[in-house]
Amino acid sequence: MQESSLRATKREWIGLAVLALPSMLVTMDLTLLHLAVPQMSADLNPSSSQLLWITDIYGFLIAGFLVTMGTLGDRVGRRLLLMLGAGAFGVASVLTAYAETPEMLILTRAVLGVAGACLAPSTLSLIRNMFPSPTQRTTAVTIWSTSFMLGGALGPVVGGVLLEYFWWGSVFLLAVPVMVLLLALGPFLLPEYRNPQGARVDLISSLLSLIAVLAVIYGLKEVAKYGLEPVPLVAILVGAAVGYVFVRRQRTLAHPLLNLSLFTNRAFSASLSTLLLTVMFLMGIQFVIAQFLQSVLELSPLDAGLWLLPAVISGMVAALAASGIVAKVRPAYVFGAGMILAAVGFMVLWGVSADSGPGVVMLASILMFAGLAPVSALGIDMIVGAAPPEQAGPAAAISETSNEFGGALGIAVVGSIGTTVYRSSMADSYPDGVPAGADDTLAGALEAAARMPGVAGEALAAAARDAFAKGLQVNSFVAMPLMLLMALGVAFLLRQVKPAAHEEETSATAEQVVPATGGTEVSTIR
Repeated sequence: MQESSLRATKREWIGLAVLALPSMLVTMDLTLLHLAVPQMSADLNPSSSQLLWITDIYGFLIAGFLVTMGTLGDRVGRRLLLMLGAGAFGVASVLTAYAETPEMLILTRAVLGVAGACLAPSTLSLIRNMFPSPTQRTTAVTIWSTSFMLGGALGPVVGGVLLEYFWWGSVFLLAVPVMVLLLALGPFLLPEYRNPQGARVDLISSLLSLIAVLAVIYGLKEVAKYGLEPVPLVAILVGAAVGYVFVRRQRTLAHPLLNLSLFTNRAFSASLSTLLLTVMFLMGIQFVIAQFLQSVLELSPLDAGLWLLPAVISGMVAALAASGIVAKVRPAYVFGAGMILAAVGFMVLWGVSADSGPGVVMLASILMFAGLAPVSALGIDMIVGAAPPEQAGPAAAISETSNEFGGALGIAVVGSIGTTVYRSSMADSYPDGVPAGADDTLAGALEAAARMPGVAGEALAAAARDAFAKGLQVNSFVAMPLMLLMALGVAFLLRQVKPAAHEEETSATAEQVVPATGGTEVSTIR
């Protein structure tokens, strides 16, 4: 029977819902701690360095272990790794919620990061096997992708409500019932898959990938915070050098941690590049918009989250609609149309000022999410679909690592542009002597303004908010033409990729079946 002629049943669609829930929780967990930091800091009194480790170690370890876990799942069983990750995530969530010292909180957040790295590639690679039909797989991957967006949108809202009535640790207990549900239903709804020809995971390669990813992402995050300082630049260079050694090692191994032949597939490489750039623009601008709503328009985190919720909903609706359209229309056209729509959103955001209301920001965000969310979701589907079934785990890990790099790069680039414009504007608009720290960040300026008397403080705060808004305008001005250039580039690179329905029809009428090499579906129900 042809792989593409196998249609998913009700069991697979219910299994997809079970897989989408932990994916949503992984994203929510990235935002929940930031909301809980004030209460947590008052309770545990961490030092400044401890607070940095508490907030960053979760995301760092997720990014660092994705490639290793994606390959490990193919070797030991994707469902097994998912179950182990879910169990560890649930236990670590409880320990995080009841942490009594900063050291304990750092440790439990580290465990959450490693467990989270088990979840994302396992869920996506299982979807690759559960939905062999290209059209159904596109819909399934889109639903899975939108669960991440929903988690990012619900994090500030749900977290804000919980923190209003409960202690800071309550936000982490949200994961427990979801992981219990996954552990209870997973063995009955999810197939097991492993590659019986796979050798043991190369520990040296795993260590090299971990160092490379952590060093580069750490450097990018530090650039976003402090600019082009020597330490983050050295970290990025070290990460790039270790990454080069990692790639060279993979070429010499009989069973590499990452099969570099995946990158020779044009659809895979083009989709991966598109995904990286799309996430970079989306996450970078979203990062600045969140600060604009809270610091310039003085909205609470909960109110800011509610104003951004329509944008996330528009992105989810657009992604689901695009998954149906791409069955009949070439992906290149769908990608290009989405980027053009996002460019319109950046044009709207270009007109935002310190005096604008949140409605203008919401409109711009709706257009950007509606344009870029389908590109992101369909890009992930093309990355996983271009890989053979037995390499779905590494392909899923690569797509998730690209997401992490794109987000960190976007925040670093957009943050650096915004900071440069902010400092220049403050020097021009507040020439009578800016208090120490006020010319570096908006938060520093607002803090300094609060200590200044009357009119002087109000003038400093107004100048700082206006300077930050100008940074957002410049970022939008830069992003708009780049988005149009990306639309042309992706339309050219993916012009030969056929619609999913055409791919499915061609495969179903093929005269000879070439079975997947090495992969084995061990069980459907166990």
